Amino acid sequence: MISQDEVQHIAKLARIALSSDEVKKMQKDLSQILDYFEMLKRADISKVKGSNIVKVGENTWREDIVAEQSPGVIREIREASPKKEGDYIKVKLVLEH
Repeated sequence: MISQDEVQHIAKLARIALSSDEVKKMQKDLSQILDYFEMLKRADISKVKGSNIVKVGENTWREDIVAEQSPGVIREIREASPKKEGDYIKVKLVLEH
């Protein structure tokens, strides 16, 4: 079982304060989650066929392809936007210089 000190360390990293009751509950919950991962590690997946299996060293890049959008969809999005300027949608500043 994960220790109370480990739970408090995780809480500190996440910058959350936990009461002693919450630490005990999280200790139990996190231990159950970790036990579940251990069970998943032991699962036999030898007969499972995956669609996204990537071999080590294999190039995973793909070409960027611009898909044509329906003018109706573009118009609906533009009309649903609260702020517009010409043909563009105005959004709040995300990054500053």
